[in-house]
Amino acid sequence: MSSFHFSKQPVDDQIIADVKSLDRFEEEAFIELLDIVFAFLTSPKDGDRFINRVSEFAGGHGVGAGALKHVMKSLLSFFKSALKRNLTPAQIKEDLENMGLSAEKTSLVEEKWKKNLIALSRSVVGQTFMVNQLVDMEWKFGVTSGSNDLKVVGQTFLQLKLVIDRGTHHEDLFMEMTLPQFYSFLHEMEKAKSTLEYFS
Repeated sequence: MSSFHFSKQPVDDQIIADVKSLDRFEEEAFIELLDIVFAFLTSPKDGDRFINRVSEFAGGHGVGAGALKHVMKSLLSFFKSALKRNLTPAQIKEDLENMGLSAEKTSLVEEKWKKNLIALSRSVVGQTFMVNQLVDMEWKFGVTSGSNDLKVVGQTFLQLKLVIDRGTHHEDLFMEMTLPQFYSFLHEMEKAKSTLEYFS
């Protein structure tokens, strides 16, 4: 069996069978199917629209909804793994050919991947930053009044409370740091913010 770029584990036979089954679609239908998949990958929040488009596609092309659901699940799994591993269009093409998809169809996928690579990457970054998103930050200054270490007495410190969105709930994180540590932390946060603004 061929090795694949998108997975270091043995690939499920169902995924290979689903990818091979894509050859039965005419070119126009195959392109429409790719449009549906890539639209969802670039805008994963549009889940309802994705489901509706898949149902419409199944009805319009005489494909069983259950079978198409398996194919879509396999395609999404393949493309998400490819994104995680940062595969090139050529590697995508090679993997699909190794799974039995025709050269004509793999070329169409390769082109689609090239055209959508930036949008796909943004989507992945956006999803990553939506979880563990900083919702709120509070800080309090204090002065050390007593300690075993005489050098520490009278030094300013900072108590920091971060409210993090974990996706399903908010979580409070508490930290204590010296003033230089806080300014360094604040500087890093500002750098991260400007980087995110640049890419959005």
